[in-house]
Amino acid sequence: MDLGLSGKRFLVTGGTRGIGRAVVDGLLAEGAAVAYCARTPDAVATTQTELAATGSTVIGSAVDVGDRTALAEWVAASSEALGGIDGVVANVSALAIPANAENWRTSFDVDLMGTVGLVEAALPHLLESGTGSIVTISSVSGREIDFAAGPYGTMKAAIIHYTQGLAFDLAGKGVRANTVSPGNTYFPGGVWPSIERDDPELFATALGLNPTGRMATPGEVANAVVFLSSSAASFITGTNLVVDGALTRGVQF
Repeated sequence: MDLGLSGKRFLVTGGTRGIGRAVVDGLLAEGAAVAYCARTPDAVATTQTELAATGSTVIGSAVDVGDRTALAEWVAASSEALGGIDGVVANVSALAIPANAENWRTSFDVDLMGTVGLVEAALPHLLESGTGSIVTISSVSGREIDFAAGPYGTMKAAIIHYTQGLAFDLAGKGVRANTVSPGNTYFPGGVWPSIERDDPELFATALGLNPTGRMATPGEVANAVVFLSSSAASFITGTNLVVDGALTRGVQF
């Protein structure tokens, strides 16, 4: 299947590791040009070196998505560098799980408002594209009560609601909006290897809940994101695509 992504221009937040990095890789493999950001300059530089070796058009920047002004400036600079924007992927999360006041504020600023800030800054460019795509990354914690209920799960649920509202409002304007909700995703440097090391009982419980007997890889989640970002999904908007290996038990109508 030709996804029709060759020559398209995308922005990806949190693009240096895990799901975000896999999304960047997937888009580049389909011939798209990508600008990505992450908070840590060293991680951005290392990723840029690795990706530049592929010969693809890719631009990395150090940006804190919780800084609304810096985020908007990055979107504007990326649009100028790429010659426009055809799609965005809002991937960053603070992963602030314990329910204390600081984590509520951080989750709101980073998870929710980082998503809103990216979309609002990019929307004029997406409307100009005529085939604009918005993909937000939520979580299965946004649709069921699990150990991450609280700041993380609440903001992830809000992202789904926000995205479906965008889909309805933008459907007649040539911009689609969808969400991908991953289940537990295992990758070096991610949260699950640290839980496996520091809290093996929780890790074993989480692993045992998934009937596949394993967690997702970033690439498996990224495949869903890349598809929804493409013209092959041209009539799909307002969906929440759960990628969890049958982890969650709720029926999604």
